[in-house]
Formats: sequence, C-alpha cells, structure tokens
Amino acid sequence: MKPSFRISATLKKYLAIGIFFFFQTLAWAQEKKLDVDISVNKKGNEWFEQPWVWVVGGAIFIIIIVGLLRGRGRKD
Repeated sequence: MKPSFRISATLKKYLAIGIFFFFQTLAWAQEKKLDVDISVNKKGNEWFEQPWVWVVGGAIFIIIIVGLLRGRGRKD
C-alpha cells in the first residue's frame, strides 16, 4: 500500500500564504533607499547645449539634403 499524504485545502492555503509572506519579507528586506542628488546649477555649458549650434547644424543638414536631391534631377 502506498501511504497517502493528503493535506486539506485549508492547510494548503495557509501554507501558501505563509510562503508568500516569507518571500515578501525577504524582498522588502533587500530594498535599499536611493539618495539621488540632482544639481540644476551647472558651472559650464557643453557645446551641444547651445541653441545656435543646433540651428547651424540643421541649416547645414538641409543644404546637404537639397544639394543631393537637386543633383538627381532628370536632364533631357
């Protein structure tokens, strides 16, 4: 005869709740507090942060695109 180990449904629920509680406690214990310091006052600006650099770069890009597309025109 095989021994039958039957655990009642209520006992299974309590065991599952206990296991979930245990793992939740472990996960909560691993949590670290983050200390984030964001400083808005910068001493120096980078070159790519300047608006005129983006305007000049965009103008040069448009000139290059127009030059490439104009050269593809069909000549009869």
